[in-house]
Amino acid sequence: MALLEVKNLIKKYGRTEAVRGVSFAIPQGTCFGLLGPNGAGKTTTIEVIEDIIAPTKGEILYKGRPRTDTFRAEVGILFQQTALLSFLTVHETLATFQNLYTKTADLQELIAMCHLQDFLNQYNDRISGGQRQRFMLALALVNKPELVFLDEPSTGLDPQARRNLWEVVQKIKAGGRTIVLTTHNMEEAQALCDEIAIMAYGRIIARGSPAELIKR
Repeated sequence: MALLEVKNLIKKYGRTEAVRGVSFAIPQGTCFGLLGPNGAGKTTTIEVIEDIIAPTKGEILYKGRPRTDTFRAEVGILFQQTALLSFLTVHETLATFQNLYTKTADLQELIAMCHLQDFLNQYNDRISGGQRQRFMLALALVNKPELVFLDEPSTGLDPQARRNLWEVVQKIKAGGRTIVLTTHNMEEAQALCDEIAIMAYGRIIARGSPAELIKR
């Protein structure tokens, strides 16, 4: 059984149809990628799945059933943009987020996995772009989520910072978590995803493994 299933998802803003009949299912423990240019409908699709915005039509099933109040406690989200309090350090922010949940990850394990040791005592507005993305990934994992959403996680990063982030994502995947990743970078999708759905104009126009899609 799929951990997450999306059936004929439609999202309209007035007369504009941002998502046009998208359907897919994601098995547990895999990384599913939504690949496409800016404006293809990737972020809107996952924001509906995350229960941030309401769908116009369609059905979303989590563990075979409609999402309940427990859904948000069982998912972790790395948004494209997140505001952080500048007067808190990285470690203080991690501890604050941990206190928001009843089920939480071990902070020391998170710090080690995301390579945060060297800047734990830095203020949130004093860290680099690559450090910030690994830190944001750690925050998304604080509640030990079963399902992790990563919305264009490496946008704006230099090649080395991007590789460092990919390494952390691969560790998350190796730990058995399910990942939904949006990206406009085929190299990133190839490095991280088991299956990719290519989106354009709000629709899925191709789907398969990275090797299958490259061959086609």
